[in-house]
Amino acid sequence: MERRFTEVTASRLPLPGGGATRARWAALARLAEEDLSLARLSEGHFDALAILAELNGPEPGPGERWGVWAAKPAGLEVRDGRVRGVKPYCSGARVCTRALVTVGDRLFAVSPGEPIEGSWPATGMAASDSLSVRFDDVPAEEVGPAGGYIHRPGFHHGGIGVAAVWYGGARAVARALLGARGPHALAHLGAVDLALTAARDALERAAADIDADPLDRKGQAAARALRVRSLVAEVAADVLDRTGRALGAGPLCHDEAHARRVADLTVYIRQHHAERDLAALGELVTGEEW
Repeated sequence: MERRFTEVTASRLPLPGGGATRARWAALARLAEEDLSLARLSEGHFDALAILAELNGPEPGPGERWGVWAAKPAGLEVRDGRVRGVKPYCSGARVCTRALVTVGDRLFAVSPGEPIEGSWPATGMAASDSLSVRFDDVPAEEVGPAGGYIHRPGFHHGGIGVAAVWYGGARAVARALLGARGPHALAHLGAVDLALTAARDALERAAADIDADPLDRKGQAAARALRVRSLVAEVAADVLDRTGRALGAGPLCHDEAHARRVADLTVYIRQHHAERDLAALGELVTGEEW
């Protein structure tokens, strides 16, 4: 995984809002079809580069592999320019050479701390290497102002980039249906085709909207991200359900690659906040007319 991650990060993807957002997300989706854990690591790296560009952070050096470690709850503190404590769910804990970490409403660029062995005993997304990391007086360079990480337009653009990875993972799982026969299996295949097409169209429309208004002057970025993420997460869950119902236990028991894709996608879409995000969307659109 580290070798392939290094190969991927040797290239650059277009930045969100730069006129080629669709190409950026298509590249992430293709990586997800190859391997969801690889796509998770790569999405974090390319998201970090976009954040650094947007917030005028340090210029990434040649060969650096970045992560964005923003999970909560956070047990970190920064004193005198050094970070201390433990951060959970640090994808690429043992393969990233640099990371952006959140401490409260502040963001810092750091060198990796010490991965805590045994803190990621996962089956799904096992290769994402998402261990907890302990920082012991690691130098930390602040990136952007307090609150800048959350309140920049790119925060929402990046959230849809994650949905592009979910979409690619769902496409990979759904491929197992293409050789299915029988009326029930074909009905599931048809339903999956409708769902994936809707997800693709939503991603492409969102990419066009972001390129037309990258600074979110219209104030649509938050609602757009919530809509697209919620839709794609539901589509991915539907693909998992319908593929299982159409094919039964056979592929899960005898096709290692398919079983891993299912396990990986099942875990990864739980990054979506489900009803919490739907409630947030409802709050944003209250009083609007469709």
